[in-house]
Amino acid sequence: MEYKFREIEKKWQQHWKETGTYKVSNESDKPKYYVLDMFPYPSGAGLHVGHPLGYIASDIYSRYKRLKGFNVLHPMGFDSFGLPAEQYAIETGQHPAETTKKNIETFKKQLDKIGFCYDWEREVQTSDPNYYKWTQKIFLELFNSWFNSKTQKAESITHLIDLFEANGSASVDSRQSTVNSFSADEWKIFTEKQQHDVLMNYRLAFSSFGEVNWCEALGTVLANDEVVNGVSERGGHLVVKKKMRQWYLRITAYADRLLQGLETVDFSDSMKEMQRNWIGKSEGAEISFKVTNTSPQPLSKGEGQASQSGYITSSIEQWKVLSEFAKQNRKNATEAEEALWQELRNRKIKNFKFRRQHPIAGFIPDFVCLEQKLIVEIDGDYHNAEEQKKYDVARTAWLEEYGYKLIRFTNDEVLNQMPKVLQQLGEALFFGEGLGEVLTVYTTRPDTIFGVDFMVLAPELDLVNEIKSA
Repeated sequence: MEYKFREIEKKWQQHWKETGTYKVSNESDKPKYYVLDMFPYPSGAGLHVGHPLGYIASDIYSRYKRLKGFNVLHPMGFDSFGLPAEQYAIETGQHPAETTKKNIETFKKQLDKIGFCYDWEREVQTSDPNYYKWTQKIFLELFNSWFNSKTQKAESITHLIDLFEANGSASVDSRQSTVNSFSADEWKIFTEKQQHDVLMNYRLAFSSFGEVNWCEALGTVLANDEVVNGVSERGGHLVVKKKMRQWYLRITAYADRLLQGLETVDFSDSMKEMQRNWIGKSEGAEISFKVTNTSPQPLSKGEGQASQSGYITSSIEQWKVLSEFAKQNRKNATEAEEALWQELRNRKIKNFKFRRQHPIAGFIPDFVCLEQKLIVEIDGDYHNAEEQKKYDVARTAWLEEYGYKLIRFTNDEVLNQMPKVLQQLGEALFFGEGLGEVLTVYTTRPDTIFGVDFMVLAPELDLVNEIKSA
C-alpha cells in the first residue's frame, strides 16, 4: 500500500499545532531538559542541506528525552541581526527588515514541513528590540564592572573608584592594567578624561585601538575566520589590515575563573580543550635586556617581519585617486628619491620590502615599509615653509596615532651621507627608538631560559603587558 506521506504528515502536523503538542510549560513536576540548536541566519531564500543535518539529530534527542519523562524545552530562533542579513538585503536590493521577515516565514514553513518538535511560542529573533535590548543591557553591565582578583568576582566600577579615592592604585591588582601607579591624592586631581582613561584599563568591556580586518565593500570589521586568502568569505571583497578603535572584553582578567568553570560543565574533553586554547592563558618568564648594539646585523630572511594581508592602505575611493598620482610621482622622481630607491629596492636593507609612492589613507609618502609600518620621506626646501611645517606636524601626529613611524631626511643627507641614512633606517627597522633602553622579553618556552642561543621576543610594551595579564 502506498504511503501518502504528504497527506498524512500534513494532517498530523496540523493536529500537533492546534493541540499544542510541543508547547512547553514552565510549571511541571517533570525533570527539566534543555535542547538548543544553533539559530540559522535568515539570509537566503530558504534552508540548505546543512540546516536539517544538525536539526534532525537534536530533534530525535528531544523526542527521546520527552519519552523518558522529561519536560523538554526545544526552541528555535533566527540570528537575524548583523552582516549576513544586511548583505542579503544589499544583494537583492531590498530593505533588510523586509527580507528578514520574508525569509523567516519561509524558514518556518520549511522547518514545519520536516516536522520538528519546536515550541514556536519560544521563538527568538535577534533583530527584535525585545531581544537585543538584553544584549545591550549585558554590555552595559560589563562596561560598568571590573574584575576584583581578591574576591574573584565582577564588581561595580563605582567600587573601584572608591578604592582609588581611598588608597590610589596600590590596593588594586596591577596585572589588569598598564597604567602607572598613582596615589589617592593624585587620583583626586586627575581631570575627568584622565580618570576615564584609567578606568578604561579596568572595565570588563573597554575600547582600544587595535589592528583589525577591515572590509571597505561590506563596511565592517571581520573576524579572522571570515577572511580567506585576503578577501571576505562572504562576497569575496578585498580585506586590509587597519588600525581602528574597537570594543573588547577583558577576558584575561578572569581567565582563571573561566578555566575553573570548564571543570564543572558536562562538555567533551575535546570541547574543553578547544575552550582552553581559546581562553589562551600562558605561563612563562619575563627577562629585561639593555639594548646597546648601535650597529644591528642584517636579519635572516623573514625574521622580524609581520604578516601583511593585502597592501591597499586607504579607502577604495582614495586608492583609485591617489594611486594615479603615485604613478606620476614615481615617473618624476627627484635625484634624491631615485638614489635612495636604488638602495631600498629588492630588499637590500634587512630583507624588508619597501614600496615607493604608496598611498597611506589620504597621503602619498615617498617610501613605506608596510611590514614595520615605517614611512620614509625626503624633504625639499618647501618643507621649511611655515604652512607646510604645520601640515607636516599634523600628518605625523595622525600617522603615529595609527601605529606608523615617520622618519625624514633632507636631499643633502640622501645625496651626500647615504651610509648614515642607511644606518638610521636599519636602526628604525630593527630597534625602533629603544637603543640604550631596556627591552622587556616574555617567553613561554622553558628551553630559551637555559643557555640556548635563541629566544622568543615580544618587544612591544603593549604586547608584553597584554601577555603579562593573560
